[in-house]
Amino acid sequence: MSIETQHSGGGTWARTSGLAAVRGFGLALVALPGAVLCLVLSLVSIALIPIGVGIVTTPWVLTGVRAFADWRRVVAAEWGGVRIASAYRPLPANANPWGRTFGMLGDPATWRDLRWLPVDMTAGFLTALLPAVLLLYPVEGLALAAGLWRAFPDGYWYAFVPVTGQASAFGAGALALVLLLLFRLLPAPVLRAHFRLTRALLTPSQGELAERVRVLTETRQDAVDTSAAELRRIERDLHDGAQARLVAMGMDLGTIELLLDKDPQKAKELLAQARKSSVDALAELRDLVRGIHPPVLAERGLGDAVRALALRLPLPAEVTVELPGRADAPVESAAYFAVSEVLTNAVKHADAQRLWIDLHHKDGTLRISVTDDGKGGAVIGAGSGLAGVERRLGTFDGVLAVSSPAGGPTMVTMEIPCALS
Repeated sequence: MSIETQHSGGGTWARTSGLAAVRGFGLALVALPGAVLCLVLSLVSIALIPIGVGIVTTPWVLTGVRAFADWRRVVAAEWGGVRIASAYRPLPANANPWGRTFGMLGDPATWRDLRWLPVDMTAGFLTALLPAVLLLYPVEGLALAAGLWRAFPDGYWYAFVPVTGQASAFGAGALALVLLLLFRLLPAPVLRAHFRLTRALLTPSQGELAERVRVLTETRQDAVDTSAAELRRIERDLHDGAQARLVAMGMDLGTIELLLDKDPQKAKELLAQARKSSVDALAELRDLVRGIHPPVLAERGLGDAVRALALRLPLPAEVTVELPGRADAPVESAAYFAVSEVLTNAVKHADAQRLWIDLHHKDGTLRISVTDDGKGGAVIGAGSGLAGVERRLGTFDGVLAVSSPAGGPTMVTMEIPCALS
């Protein structure tokens, strides 16, 4: 819910300003220690990289910094209506600590977060706290005017007013009234300024956005090329398979019609052949439909579709599914055909005896792993099926990681960011 800015009555401005003060106070209480802790841990961890300790600790610390920054993005959107883009580069789930450390340090978003932390603990803290100060500080001034000044016989400073007697206490009370007037106008705009300051520091630069556009353009072109290739495959399969069988069956039926009276035995043989052709054509059409979009995928979801896929494999396969809901249809389709391609590679090239397939969803990411006990040696390269899988996943910002040492085993991990419904 965004902060209300209209002041249609006394109750409205009081509620709006009071809500901004409470939110700003709570935000300041969390933001200051959070920013200090994140900055100190980050600097110490990065400083320890040369002696090896930082290789292990830095990914954990920077992941915490990202979680802290993402939480502030959510707060800015819900409390201030200020949306802040997040553009962290994905990392393979099975990357080693070295790869994760330098992968994260090579991401400009990491350094943007680190630059934001000192600003957040100073200017960000003050702009978050100011709405609460405008509410609470006038109370002190009014209390001094009401007689609290007598508790300070040596004098007391209220802002820039030295309170030494009742007259100066009234001056403090007048200043408190002015601050109360400001409290009517400023808390919501000040808190919004805090969120805009956060946005100015956390928003990706134009260069990063341009890089993002370039990647999306490439993945879109890959998707177009893949769709065109798929259409050509369907046309070829229809022309060379089902269509040819249906034509042959029509010719057989025509011959049967001519032989029905002259040579019933031959007609009977051709009739059996025509029936076999119809069964083969129907099977090919079913395979073709399954290759376009399996009915079980549309009706029962990704988990059951992968289980059905595993049942058709010539190898024993163990499938584990932990999906509390369903992803969007395009995501399910991409994941299904990616799994299908990986399984086909394992059956054809891995010389495996057994397969394990795991599907689960966590932290907004659909994660699929396919493991075989084959000979290993799988790589992602031009012309390989895994390169096609990588392009297919890239259309949805997904990533592919392969661990396949010589001698096996091979583990292919696929991740697609998505929500389940």
